[in-house]
Amino acid sequence: MGRALVLGGGGVTGVAWELGLLAGLAGHGLRLNEADLVVGTSAGSVVGAQVRSGTPLSELYEAQLRPPRDEVPAARLGTAVLLRWAWAGGRGRDAARARARIGAMALSARTPSEQSRRAVIAARLPSPDWPAARLLVTAVDAASGEFVVFDADSGVPLVDAVGASCAVPGVWPPVTVAGRRYVDGGVRSPVNADLAAGCDRVVVLAPTRAAVGPMPRLAAQVAALREAEARVAVVSPDRSARTAIGRNVLDPARRAASGRAGFAQAEAVADEVAAVWR
Repeated sequence: MGRALVLGGGGVTGVAWELGLLAGLAGHGLRLNEADLVVGTSAGSVVGAQVRSGTPLSELYEAQLRPPRDEVPAARLGTAVLLRWAWAGGRGRDAARARARIGAMALSARTPSEQSRRAVIAARLPSPDWPAARLLVTAVDAASGEFVVFDADSGVPLVDAVGASCAVPGVWPPVTVAGRRYVDGGVRSPVNADLAAGCDRVVVLAPTRAAVGPMPRLAAQVAALREAEARVAVVSPDRSARTAIGRNVLDPARRAASGRAGFAQAEAVADEVAAVWR
């Protein structure tokens, strides 16, 4: 039982939108970072590690508003990569095989070095240590397609767990953990809300709900939680937030606008979230 906060994937702009929304909701007395369980996938793993670090939400939000002067150039999740994802993951009904095909694509792609990417992830985390409060970080084994959930008891450094969860196939390098290579947890599901099973109050922040092939759909995951008598609220970017986010979710130049849009959206969804959270 207890309360769960589920944080989905959505790139650099997804991180900003989620932190803006969380900071805005805190202004309404809704401190979702104090959940009994936080589940993070891809961008959500970054946010999960940040909000579990003890850093004030206001400080994390304000950091999203600073100009990205020292950021690496914007990456792009372009049409060619998305088409390769759809081709690899959209065939057949075996989810693990579909994920393994996407993993094979990731292993063969030309990307920045794993070491340079690890430094970027480490710079985004307030602490390299797993938090005392419960945090789950999702990833996928690139070779087998196995869905993996890292936590404080996994023996995996937090930086590597988050890096694996954020390893977008075809854009960023798979992350090596104990001799295995791992890719983005969003390859299994952009949200992985089913990991909140057992909690009776669940708030899901989902910057994207896109799913292909045999990926479990967010709607089905939420339905299963509700069938188990959990109260669930799902929040995705509204029209203003989608405009702020733009077409390239990996562009740091869109970060500040995305964060502000999330903060503004909190006003409209506060009552819905409160009905579940309180």
